[in-house]
Amino acid sequence: MSLELSSRHPPAPPPLTRRGTALFLDLDGTLAPFAPRPEDVAPDPWRTRLVRDLRRTLGGRLAVVSGRALTEIDRILEGAAPAAAGVHGLERRTPDGRVDAVPPHPELGRAERALRWFAGQDPGLLVEPKRASVALHFRLAPGRAEDARALARCLAARTGLVLMPGALAVELRTPGPTKGDSVRAFMAEPPFVGARPIFVGDDLTDEDGFAAANELGGYGVKVGRGSITAAKFALPDVEAVLHWLERLKWDG
Repeated sequence: MSLELSSRHPPAPPPLTRRGTALFLDLDGTLAPFAPRPEDVAPDPWRTRLVRDLRRTLGGRLAVVSGRALTEIDRILEGAAPAAAGVHGLERRTPDGRVDAVPPHPELGRAERALRWFAGQDPGLLVEPKRASVALHFRLAPGRAEDARALARCLAARTGLVLMPGALAVELRTPGPTKGDSVRAFMAEPPFVGARPIFVGDDLTDEDGFAAANELGGYGVKVGRGSITAAKFALPDVEAVLHWLERLKWDG
């Protein structure tokens, strides 16, 4: 599938309305600010309450679509999002609790060992293993970014894992569904079917989600600045996203 990309910075999105809207929300950098380490992102009562209220307002048409595993989504949002997709689409849980998950690639362990060897050279590098992928974070070691990306490209070529580039991390994942595929799957099921999808995310991994939303008659909202994106609208940061979402609760 080709992406319709724009190099201009998109405008702010229009106010949300509850009628016919389906929300798909990334987590880190969208609903929650980044932290030095992934495990440092903690639950927040106000954010949990907002997600629960939005889900109720939309008649259940809200799903979190994240690079995090489902267990981590549940920890950070305290179970406020029954419908969720984790590991960029490799895990998906329907609103009724059914979980579909792609088995881990047989070369995942080999890739994790190589990333751990590399991370052992700098205390600012962090390896995050997941069930079907492994990520290398260099937020605390920005000088190692290019070396990290080069290693990830090499491992992807040797193992058949899919390279997921990010602004502050690289991830090697089992081949399988993307965030965009998760949006399409949710939109084919109640209560999402027939609604207009709006996907909100901040990273390169969210571009598939933006494209799927566009394809299905909705739109994407890019969080932060980026030179090229398929999103039609943009918001500057997590705080702006939360305020934009908060106003939906009072929409008539």
